[in-house]
Amino acid sequence: MLFDRMYPYRRVAWVVAAVAVAALLAVALLIGQALTPRSTTPDRPGAAALGPTPNGAEQPDEPTLPAAPAPAGLPVVDYDPAPQGFPTDPATMDTTPLTEGAHPTRRIAAYDAPGGRPLAFLEPTLAGVELTVPIAQRRSGWAAVLLPSANRRLAWLPPGGFDTVALRDQIVVERKVHRLTWYRAGKAVRSWEVSLGEPGQDTPLGRTFILGRTPPPEEVYGGVDIYALGSVPDDPEAVPAGLRGAHIGVHSWHNDDDLGENTTNGCIRLTRSGQRELLAEVRPGSSLVVVDKLRTPPSTA
Repeated sequence: MLFDRMYPYRRVAWVVAAVAVAALLAVALLIGQALTPRSTTPDRPGAAALGPTPNGAEQPDEPTLPAAPAPAGLPVVDYDPAPQGFPTDPATMDTTPLTEGAHPTRRIAAYDAPGGRPLAFLEPTLAGVELTVPIAQRRSGWAAVLLPSANRRLAWLPPGGFDTVALRDQIVVERKVHRLTWYRAGKAVRSWEVSLGEPGQDTPLGRTFILGRTPPPEEVYGGVDIYALGSVPDDPEAVPAGLRGAHIGVHSWHNDDDLGENTTNGCIRLTRSGQRELLAEVRPGSSLVVVDKLRTPPSTA
């Protein structure tokens, strides 16, 4: 299943994709409009991407770099493909919890580096839902945030125009063992077995975040709301035609028969009770990182 806009916000189009003629609806939820990264492995850090700063801490004694004026005609980051030119996230596989988020209080420009080029605008809402993006780095008075509608990309925000929001939760998904673990303040709270993307439509690796929640479009989702993520399929051409240009989701299913297997179109599928607990406890803006195997537990230290 998929839906091309976050239901019930803006124009909604539900598309059912059949995995096989004799199969039940075994496809995963994908949401929104996608970016177009083609690789199924994280991008390597580019020259424009600065090194990581633990927990988004500011480097000492760095003067604040000025922001170049942003042209009024820049695109607005939406469910559509994110604009090109933003740097890769150099710490995309880092499971250190991101403890702060940025919520725009007005339209603000997003840049490719501190003091760099403005490439797009972020607004207080995205497709009608409040936008909070995790802060991954701080440098020269600027904040680097995980970019919506893109995989493993950062956008740099100059001071002003956003509120800082405390983030207490993090979700870590391990692909090899099909496990989703919810952490609070660096401590594991609950863990669930999950279904993930089938070969060729693998659940994208790296850091992303919970973009927002939406009601389920069909009964096959078990009557439980869905979390849309900031990430999109690594290879949109590999998914069924109706799912191209969509966002990855975290959701439940009408049964748990496929838990522990790679059966989705990239989404993360868990039990209905687990999904309800996440919806009740983990706020949008919280980070989610997908790794192959967790070597050491996340820590706030």
